[in-house]
Amino acid sequence: MELRRVQVTRGGTFFISLPKEWAEKNGLKRSSVVATSEAADGRLFIDPRYDVERIPSTVVIKPSPHLEREIIGKYLLGYDIIRIEAKDRIRLEEREKVKKTSSRLVSLEIVEEDYSKITLQCLLGPSALSPEKVMRREQSISLSMHKDAVTALIDGDAHLAKNVIDRDDEVDRQYFLLVRILRTIVQNPSLSENLGVHPIDCLDYRQAASLIESIGDLSSQIAEHTSQLKGLKIGEVSSEPLLRLHKIVYEAHQESVISFLSHNITMAESIREGRASFEETFKEAESAFNAQPADLAPYLLSAVSLIGRIYDHTIDISDLTMPKTI
Repeated sequence: MELRRVQVTRGGTFFISLPKEWAEKNGLKRSSVVATSEAADGRLFIDPRYDVERIPSTVVIKPSPHLEREIIGKYLLGYDIIRIEAKDRIRLEEREKVKKTSSRLVSLEIVEEDYSKITLQCLLGPSALSPEKVMRREQSISLSMHKDAVTALIDGDAHLAKNVIDRDDEVDRQYFLLVRILRTIVQNPSLSENLGVHPIDCLDYRQAASLIESIGDLSSQIAEHTSQLKGLKIGEVSSEPLLRLHKIVYEAHQESVISFLSHNITMAESIREGRASFEETFKEAESAFNAQPADLAPYLLSAVSLIGRIYDHTIDISDLTMPKTI
């Protein structure tokens, strides 16, 4: 960091001199125009290339046993173009892995392909979607999975349970997209201003999004238990406390993200204050499931435990709620 002393002209204009090396590196000369923008925290940004079209960032990777992880990693880092290049040729199994991986990532498409090279490009600009919009989409899918997983468990609906499991991939896609956007914001102050998200807020967004993604995973596990029951239905005695437990957890799940995005401290506190009601209903459900036949009880007890973990995640999301920065 270089410190510069502020000067004032006789007319009352404030000014500072620009670092010579920085000015020369950016091609500035007498009468050059730069753009300035003020951040929400009072910092001032100087952009010497405000009118220059952004050059897509490109990275090249080699086929390897960790090709899938490499592609996801570069996508999350915000690269626009990912090239997979082989010395001789890209094998069939590697091509299938590239196609499968790109399908898991929002807007990442194969735009070029030949015997030794595959080019992937993210067709979604970094400012096209706000973190809030992506998180709402992620939570919407996770909420529907949560609700349908419990419905499938009560009704013994294996078809609905499979549908819940299939939706888990879409939650992952939205999570990866959100992480990509957040990392791009951290590296680009002007984008932070345009989207209205302070870089420090990205930490909380990332944590909340990860918890929502985990709720999707837990809902998928509940649905898997339904599949293992092979159409067996739980009795009315067990379904009644389970429905009451689900109602408490579902509403907490819904309100936790609302409180986080709206910075509603009062709502966040009310979610935590509901723990006593949750614990009482949780014990009733456990007691009802213990009375079930031996071929049902283990699956149902496991399912109610998963619902309890979903509730813990909703509490964690609500705890991330902070007062809105002025």
